[in-house]
Amino acid sequence: MRPLLLASSSRYRRELLSRLQLPFTSCAPDIDESPLPDETAEQLVRRLAEHKARALAEHYPGHLIIGSDQAAVLGRDILGKPHTFERAKLQLQAASGSKVTFLTGLALLNSETGTIQTDCVPFTVHFRTLDEARIERYLKAEQPFDCAGSFKAEGLGISLFRSTEGEDVTSLVGLPLIRLVDMLLNEGIDIP
Repeated sequence: MRPLLLASSSRYRRELLSRLQLPFTSCAPDIDESPLPDETAEQLVRRLAEHKARALAEHYPGHLIIGSDQAAVLGRDILGKPHTFERAKLQLQAASGSKVTFLTGLALLNSETGTIQTDCVPFTVHFRTLDEARIERYLKAEQPFDCAGSFKAEGLGISLFRSTEGEDVTSLVGLPLIRLVDMLLNEGIDIP
């Protein structure tokens, strides 16, 4: 089996990938993640997922390199990682009673052949109506300041949802495993 490399420093993506019980290493690519003028959220995450994988190809020949990137979209706005309590609070206030669509770009690059598979997997979260006290309690409890949308779906953040819709809940956390398995099978990788 060709070695797997996750082009990410995200502990959340590492935890998800470990579910497949395949050996892998990870390395963070050094790329500019700024959106291009007039680039849609879907175009952005596809481009960044591919760029993350390609950025490591020269240093990891003969590898299958997994790149992933995610954007949370509320109306016409792309929500980034809040990094602070106040910005997280603003994001959750905006999401209250609304829906946020998470677009996760995924790329699998065979650095030996140059073959690349890419996709964008959507997942939508419908938020409950959230009052300020509930938002503040949640943010103090979980501190999701490194998560787009200001919540951790794999933790207490699930309590903020009224409902969800999508084919792969793991895309919400940042690495759509169902689609990744398809890509790995296309490369001849046997999943345990």
